[in-house]
Amino acid sequence: MTLIAKLKSRLATRNLDAILISQPDNRRFLSGYTASDHNIGESAGVLFIPRRGKPLLLTDSRFELDAKTEAPGFSVQLYAKGMLALLPDLLIEYQIKRLAFESHYTLHSTFEQLVKLCKKNSIEPIATTDLVETLRLCKSESELGKLQASVTLNEQVFQEVHRTMVPGMKEIDIALQIETLMRQRGAERPSFATIVASGENSASPHAVPGLRKIQEGEPIVIDMGLVLDGYCSDMTRTVVLGKPSVKSREIIRIVRKAQLAGINAVQAGKTGKQVDRIARKIIKDAGYGNCFGHGLGHGVGLAVHEPPGLSPRYTKKLKANMVVTVEPGIYIEGWGGVRLENMVVVTPDGCRNMNRDETCFNL
Repeated sequence: MTLIAKLKSRLATRNLDAILISQPDNRRFLSGYTASDHNIGESAGVLFIPRRGKPLLLTDSRFELDAKTEAPGFSVQLYAKGMLALLPDLLIEYQIKRLAFESHYTLHSTFEQLVKLCKKNSIEPIATTDLVETLRLCKSESELGKLQASVTLNEQVFQEVHRTMVPGMKEIDIALQIETLMRQRGAERPSFATIVASGENSASPHAVPGLRKIQEGEPIVIDMGLVLDGYCSDMTRTVVLGKPSVKSREIIRIVRKAQLAGINAVQAGKTGKQVDRIARKIIKDAGYGNCFGHGLGHGVGLAVHEPPGLSPRYTKKLKANMVVTVEPGIYIEGWGGVRLENMVVVTPDGCRNMNRDETCFNL
């Protein structure tokens, strides 16, 4: 069954006549249309998918060629005054009575206009949050291949940059080198702003690279990811230039032990909460429980952060072919931090590690 057929089946189950898809990752997932990735809102395009009939891609003339080339399974219709100006005729043509929309992405101003339009045409607007997202949870073999290619390229970029790192380099210069090399090697873009945090700066999990010069013996956290063929990668390494301090070596070994415990715990049928608890216990038993505040991991796909989660709050069960990160960390104010992150594919009896890089794991 195709993705569109699956979505139409869900529309039928919920007694919905059509749905508007405006969230960029969902648009790309269902249609292959990529122009929306760099544009916000309806200006780049909206999918109109009726329960009966061929799906439409609504966009303006700037994206006509992209739409026709990338979304051959969709009829492309252009608008000059915005999607909402085109919508009334479509609602009549397709005899829509219950129209779904993505409430978690639709702007409030657009929502108000949509409600007004629906009321005028005796149509019931229905807010949804998960009709497409749940289709994206378990990856197809094609998606897994694209994710693996993204992970592999991300590792290659890291290894190339790591070889050039020497004491005295600025955090911001390393981050720029990483993101430049990503594009030179074929990535569409970074999947998030690259983190390079050294010394005491690494005590902040989402530190912003600055003018601080890295020093020998201190922890340097590098969190990086790229987008390749639409799919994201996400990897964190903590490296030390020269001889690591006793404390750096100790903390890195604890975090690595927790990461391995988490990876070994990942399996279809377990909840994200169960996996998180196993890795978190390693850090707690080592006396650093208060220094690990974030969840153990998150899903990765077209978005770098998407369900499922590995955290104390995620009680849903993992399923085969979900892709998650495993990224424990220890963060000590005034000293620094350590985080190690790999991506894994959930399998019926465990998981498959997508990373091959072993930098800093053998201290």
